[in-house]
This record gives sequence, structure tokens and C-alpha cells, in this order.
Amino acid sequence: MSVAATADPEVAGSLHARILSDISEKIMSGAWAPGHRVPFEHELTEQYNCSRMTVNKALSQLAKAGLIERRRRSGSFVRRPRSQAAVLEIHDIRVEVEALGLAYRYERVARHRRRSNGADLSLLELGQAGPVLTLECRHFAGERPFAHEQRLINLAAVPEAAGEEFLDIAPGPWLIGRVPWSEAEHRIRAVAADSRTAQALDIELGAPCLVVERRTWGAERPVTHVRFTYAAESHTLVARFRPSQG
Repeated sequence: MSVAATADPEVAGSLHARILSDISEKIMSGAWAPGHRVPFEHELTEQYNCSRMTVNKALSQLAKAGLIERRRRSGSFVRRPRSQAAVLEIHDIRVEVEALGLAYRYERVARHRRRSNGADLSLLELGQAGPVLTLECRHFAGERPFAHEQRLINLAAVPEAAGEEFLDIAPGPWLIGRVPWSEAEHRIRAVAADSRTAQALDIELGAPCLVVERRTWGAERPVTHVRFTYAAESHTLVARFRPSQG
């Protein structure tokens, strides 16, 4: 097919759809990671044997959808997906990732059962020592790490957690499905990535991160304390509220 053939609106339309589909698939699958340079317009024109107008239209639509960033004189680059999570909700990270159109994957890094120490008592607001379970996990969006999870579970409140390996299911949805929570507290802060966080999230040492710490209670007993760490550039927290009626 010659370039001139793309003057046919039907042909141009099918090529436009094909370019959109091909590039979207590469981004969504993780084959093109955030920061990857999309081929230049003239390269895509040659690859698809079409007009530059057709390529420009497809790239403009991808930029409008937030999948790529177009930089004058530099070309187009894959954007890092930016998720939004509600501050006043307990949400499943899988839902957050899939809302971005990316494949979700979970990985348990470490699991230890032990007796609580002083730091645990403070995190869980426990009055006396008892058995706890500590977990370290990673959540992925496509091929890239999305969130680093460090969790502490009060086994006195959830004894059945002692027998769960958490290899196939993340502790968050597991707990929500078994322990009705009556109260929750969120604390949010910004930190610079230490070596452990940088390795877990595959980011530079000292890169800005967003930390969300949450404690939950069930029947007035502490259930869990969890710390989620995100690369700051990929995560936004949102709160929706109404005026006080007081």
C-alpha cells in the first residue's frame, strides 16, 4: 500500500486505530516502561506506510488519554501512570492498579511470626505483649513495582492469620474478607527513599515517596498496622467531604 492510499478516509481510519492499539498495548503490557521514547513521527510514518497526519492524530489521542507525554523537539515518551486513592476509604490496591488499565501482580517478600516488641506495641496501641505476624509485600502495575507494603497483624485479634502464608492473596483483602473493621486511622507523610525502599520500588535512593500508614480496629481491638510506600510521582491521594452540619 502506498502512502497516497491513506487519502482514503477508511484506510486512514483503520491505520489510526492500529497505531493506537499497537502503542497502547506496548504501554499497558509494560513492554514500554515509563520514560521509554516512542518512535518519532517520521519513524512511525515509515513503519505503518501512512501519512504524518495519521500518526500525529494517534499520538495526540494517546497524549490526551495520559499514556504518553509529548515534548517539543524531544519526541514522545511513555508517562508513568498516576493513580488516585481515596484518603477516607480502605481500598484494594488491585482495584487501584486495574483502574489504570494495567495488569496487577502481588508478591510476598517476607513473613515472620513472633512475640511483639516495644515498637509493635506502639504501632498497634497494645497494652501488653502478644503474638504478631509481620509481612513485607510488593504490588506491581504491569512490570513495575507500584507499592511497598509493610504490615503488622495482631494475632490475638486475628488468630487464623497465623496459618495463612499470604503467597497467593495480599493481606489487605484477606483481612477485609474475614475481620469486620469498626474504626480506621490514616497518617500520610512524605519521605525520601532509603536503600530498602529504593530497591523495593526500583527507584533512585533518596527519590521522593508518599507513605500512607493505616491502623484498623475491630470490636475495639487493634487488628493491623500497615505502611504503604509509593513513588511520589505515581500516586495522588484524594479526599471528598461535605461542609460540617454543626
